[in-house]
Amino acid sequence: MDQSRAESLILVSHDPKGVAIITINRPKSLNSLTRSMMVHLAHEIKALDIDDSVRVIILTGTGRAFCSGVDLTAAEDVFKGDVTDMESDPVEQMERCKKPIIGAINGFAVTAGFKIAVACDILVAAKGAKFIDTHSRFGVFPYWGFSQKLPRIIGPGRAREASLTAMPITAEQAEKWGLVNHVVEESELLKKCREIAKAIIKNNQELVLRYKAAINDGLKLDSSHALSLEKDRAHDYYNGMTKEQFKKMQEFIAVRRAKNPSSKL
Repeated sequence: MDQSRAESLILVSHDPKGVAIITINRPKSLNSLTRSMMVHLAHEIKALDIDDSVRVIILTGTGRAFCSGVDLTAAEDVFKGDVTDMESDPVEQMERCKKPIIGAINGFAVTAGFKIAVACDILVAAKGAKFIDTHSRFGVFPYWGFSQKLPRIIGPGRAREASLTAMPITAEQAEKWGLVNHVVEESELLKKCREIAKAIIKNNQELVLRYKAAINDGLKLDSSHALSLEKDRAHDYYNGMTKEQFKKMQEFIAVRRAKNPSSKL
């Protein structure tokens, strides 16, 4: 698949208010991924991460699926490709991305699609969406850290059942298990994602980036080291603030309290 073709299958649109939407656009193949699509997706995520006009990224798919996984006709090219090349790895780029990524799960999220969904920071699913791990069904060994991430999100017992049986997890069940933040009508999917993005953008953007990093980096550690990480980064943050920045923070809090006296913030 040539580069121009791959670009047409990974679409990017920009909202002037700071939201970028990446759409996997191969609906006739249920948005299955070829190697060139994966490379292009990785490059787009990296480009949006360094784009100062972008505050939040929404990732979705066209048609009946979010992403049905790797295109099996291109499986050898994907699995035997240069898997150590982090620049062309979409999940690696999602994990490196400093900005919040909201997954808009509009249909099936299967295997690689499931893994991409799990790499998002916040998930909103349409009613009828399903998450399916088919590694054990087709003899594909998991990668992108999926065998370690899913148990930490939904619990090891549930993860074992989902992965060893290859049975689907409905959007509603995923919400109960803490995998999905919200389940909405499909017609409301992007609207809900934009509402979340808008709420994020209203806040202090430096703190948003630092907070996301603290949560995601801490999840990779045991509790003791994660608490130390937060403490160290808090010290670095406050030690780096000027008197003027402290004054602005105090003024901002005072204004908020004046508007809503019953709130401590």
